[in-house]
Amino acid sequence: MRVMILIKADKNTEAGVPPTEQLLTDMMHFNEELVNAGVMQAGDGLMPTSQGARVHFTTEGRTVETGPFPELGQLICGFWLWKVDSLEDAISWVKKCPMPLDDRAELEIRPLYEIEDLGEAATPELVEKNDELRRRTQSAA
Repeated sequence: MRVMILIKADKNTEAGVPPTEQLLTDMMHFNEELVNAGVMQAGDGLMPTSQGARVHFTTEGRTVETGPFPELGQLICGFWLWKVDSLEDAISWVKKCPMPLDDRAELEIRPLYEIEDLGEAATPELVEKNDELRRRTQSAA
C-alpha cells in the first residue's frame, strides 16, 4: 500500500526558519534508511504558505487566494510518499522519525487510493490509462 506522511507546519516553518544542520543530518539518515528499505518513493519540505496560493473552485468559476494562510494547525510543511505493507508498518516507520520540529510535531499518515479502490467508475479503460500515466511519470523521474 502507498501512504502519504504529512508533517504539520508550526510558527517557525511558516516564518521560513530553516532547519538546523543537526536536524538536516538526522533527517538525511532517516531518509537513507527509508530508501535502503525500499519504503520511500518521494519526500520534500514545503515553503511557507506566504509563498503559495489556493485556487477555490465553485460552479461559478475559480478564485485565487494568495498566502499566507492563517490555519496554522492545519497547514503542511513537508511530506513523504511511502510504499509499505500496512498502516501498522507506516506507523512503525513514523515512530522512528527524528523530531521534525522544535518542541512539538504532528505527522499524519494517509493511505492513498489505488485505481482499483474506486469501484465501478474505474472502467478497464481508465485502469489502463492510469497504469500508462503512472509508468510515464515514473520514467520521467
